[in-house]
Amino acid sequence: MKQILYKFTRTKIFWPILALAVLLILNLLLIPGFFSIEIKDGHLFGSLIDILNRVVPLLIISIGMTIVIAKEGIDISVGSVLAISGALAASIMESSSVWVALIAAIGIGIVCGLWNGMLVSVFDIQPMVATLILLIVGRGIAQLITGGQILTIDNKIYDYIGSGFLLGLPFPIFIGLAVFLILLYMKKRTALGLFIESIGNNMTASKFAGIQPKRIILIGYAICGVCAAIAGIIVSANVSSADANNAGLWIELDAILAVVIGGTSMRGGRYFLSGTVVGALFIQSLTTTIYSVGINPQIIMVVKAIAVIIVCLFQSEKFRLAFLQFGKKKVPLQ
Repeated sequence: MKQILYKFTRTKIFWPILALAVLLILNLLLIPGFFSIEIKDGHLFGSLIDILNRVVPLLIISIGMTIVIAKEGIDISVGSVLAISGALAASIMESSSVWVALIAAIGIGIVCGLWNGMLVSVFDIQPMVATLILLIVGRGIAQLITGGQILTIDNKIYDYIGSGFLLGLPFPIFIGLAVFLILLYMKKRTALGLFIESIGNNMTASKFAGIQPKRIILIGYAICGVCAAIAGIIVSANVSSADANNAGLWIELDAILAVVIGGTSMRGGRYFLSGTVVGALFIQSLTTTIYSVGINPQIIMVVKAIAVIIVCLFQSEKFRLAFLQFGKKKVPLQ
């Protein structure tokens, strides 16, 4: 048993799980009834359900971001892609069916992902610079689609995606679970999952092994674009409107943090989808905690940054060794 526990403490996912557990215990002490769950009209309500529901857009984007980071890339345009997909879906629903709107929203996510992937793989532009273009231009495109207005959505099927219930739980939770399971299957059971990890570890060696990195990079960014589009649909469906300016604002930073907290290195290579899920849950729990305890909104980002820095530092073995050695008396040499 001790060996199993010791091995678990050496895994990448141990520290994010420990941080999440500490945060939940802190909530238990600070917020009365934090763990209580009520049933109203056959639906479950409570702080934990609220966290699971609100984390879904961030979770889906973070999973897509993990695929991109695994091959030593990054996509900082996911917030803009989220806004574009939501705006396009809302705009199309004014004159067409909800199914056409959903297909178009997913389609624009693929196009945006392929655009980023083409800049990175074909034209060899640095991932940060390549995706910065769509980060800046994307919100302008969303503004053009909406005509600079906040489009309201009045469609029962679309509303159900963002605020409906299934088996007593909010429907977005099932969408997030489905995306996670599909990409986990891709990672564990398909060659694509292995190829992504391979080119992240060593692209040159992958080329000699017969893998085509450019094609894998294109697919990786396309997956990330689809994830951002799904998140855009959920966000716009949840509030029954498309806001080109504020939808998904700065969500790309939270997604990158969730991936890093989950144990995936920014240098590429091995990636941990389960760790990313825990990282996203930690960030959403932290956000809920900050709002619940009434911290001044002006310093929320500072509190969030400090908490994330502490978690990341404890993931570093060198920092942990230095921390454990701190305060110990040095034995003088004879």
